[in-house]
Amino acid sequence: MSLVHYTILVALLVISANAVSPPEKLKPKQTVPASPPPPTISATAKAFTDAHNKARAMVGVSPLVWSQTLEAAANRLARYQRNQKKCEFASLNPGKYGANQLWAKGLAVTPTLAVETWVKEKPFYDYKSDKCAPNHTCGVYKQVVWRDSKELGCAQAMCTKESTVLTICFYNPPGNIIGQKPY
Repeated sequence: MSLVHYTILVALLVISANAVSPPEKLKPKQTVPASPPPPTISATAKAFTDAHNKARAMVGVSPLVWSQTLEAAANRLARYQRNQKKCEFASLNPGKYGANQLWAKGLAVTPTLAVETWVKEKPFYDYKSDKCAPNHTCGVYKQVVWRDSKELGCAQAMCTKESTVLTICFYNPPGNIIGQKPY
């Protein structure tokens, strides 16, 4: 091969090598934004969520996630009941959300105790017939484990003068739909 051909060949190789850039130079560096971490919830919110999800796991339905929107709605209602109604039961029907409430006098009510109280209805619920035993109610239990509910938000209000605690939980979407079983 002549020296001219050799020089041209080397020059073409150098030009070719410079024309092809490594992949990182061909594409701009892109970073995929990390999805924001889930909002941090309070210890009380975690206790409500954990107690609900324990009951739901026992019947094989997916866990609920805490909703700050539902928490705010439950908080508004609980505060209204405390400030205007002396912690009386709230009127919950009809409502945008499913709801449970617990009224207790002279007793400290933890989130776990509130949910466990609702779940105590379970032995009176007959899944096969979708009915509750005579002289018992099962609606609050069924709402805790309602398979289509995905979000939860709860609040408590304490009326010291009356020595009462009112606990309210909201669920979205609501449960207890007539003609449907909870799970």
